[in-house]
Amino acid sequence: MNELKAKELLRKYADGTCNQEEKLLFEQWYFNLNSANHSHLTETELEQAEQEMRIDLAINPLKTKRLWPYYSVAASLLLCLGVFFFFNKSNRVSIDKKRNNAIATEIKPGKNTAVLTLSNGKSITLSDDKSGVVIDAENVTYNDGSGVTNNNDSQHSSDQFYSGLLKASTPRGGTYQIILSDGTKVWLNASSELKFPASFSQSKQRNVELIGEAYFEVAKNKMKPFIVRSNGQEIEVLGTHFNVNSYPDERAVKTTLLEGAIKLSQLKGNNPASYVLRPGQQAIAGNTIVIRNVDAMDAIDWKNGMFIFNKESLESIMRKLSRWYDVDVVFEDEKLKSKLLGGTVSRFSTVTEVLEVLELTELAHFKIKGRSIMVME
Repeated sequence: MNELKAKELLRKYADGTCNQEEKLLFEQWYFNLNSANHSHLTETELEQAEQEMRIDLAINPLKTKRLWPYYSVAASLLLCLGVFFFFNKSNRVSIDKKRNNAIATEIKPGKNTAVLTLSNGKSITLSDDKSGVVIDAENVTYNDGSGVTNNNDSQHSSDQFYSGLLKASTPRGGTYQIILSDGTKVWLNASSELKFPASFSQSKQRNVELIGEAYFEVAKNKMKPFIVRSNGQEIEVLGTHFNVNSYPDERAVKTTLLEGAIKLSQLKGNNPASYVLRPGQQAIAGNTIVIRNVDAMDAIDWKNGMFIFNKESLESIMRKLSRWYDVDVVFEDEKLKSKLLGGTVSRFSTVTEVLEVLELTELAHFKIKGRSIMVME
């Protein structure tokens, strides 16, 4: 975060006019700044830094006390800001900002985009202006009620939709909602694929297959279990909410339960096993399955339009950014991959804004060139 932006956020934070995203960004920045070790600074340097900050912001102790519930917090924050600005007059963030046209070259976040593939192999590129598609027994529409047209074959017949297996897929930088014929809602994350029948009426189970990541809100049907198969595991539910992260480039499949109960079975390995998950539990399936208690909302941060990194490896973080922003990532040093970082930022931010939040930890720096990100010490 540059000096001007931090000063503006301080004013808004003190006045109570920050929106939620600004509040999260400022508090994350302050937390990392305040945790830094400034013990090497002399008393004179600290006083000079604080004085400079007071002059810049035109804030006096009495005004500060009225704006903040606790003056000690305000004073601490003001001092930290002063130290930060005084000792960082040069460019602190190493993201490459020397671009001829920042607006034209900025890497934007992903959007609603997906392809629906019919059982006959023909595909329909779903509208970027819509957020979801509804599959039912008689018609295929967008979730706002408008009709879906085949951009590749305007003469298609309706029976192409309703026979055999369909596939919905999102590219890197894409997301989409699929509402299945039974009313189950599925949100696909970037670079993901869901295979499902056009109708479940002729089967005893509701079977789907997932590659990548999806959040499911399964319609209740006690007579017909809903089965999700993904990367060597099977999830059986009657009606519940859960998230599955099964990208091929991840070391393990993570299944997180938000509501209800699910039965998870491991299909690969020498010792197949089954487990029952309760809300707030996450199953991590690799060679074995480990069950742990988690904040389930963190697992669906992507579905809620946020990135929430909680002591997450930089390698894992950069994979998420690669998928959502459709960028390639290069690590200058392999050792950087294991560094644990934290931060919260909107998924609708530009990639530069996300990297600025990560740089607040001072554990890594980034340089953008074209659609590639270099991760540096």
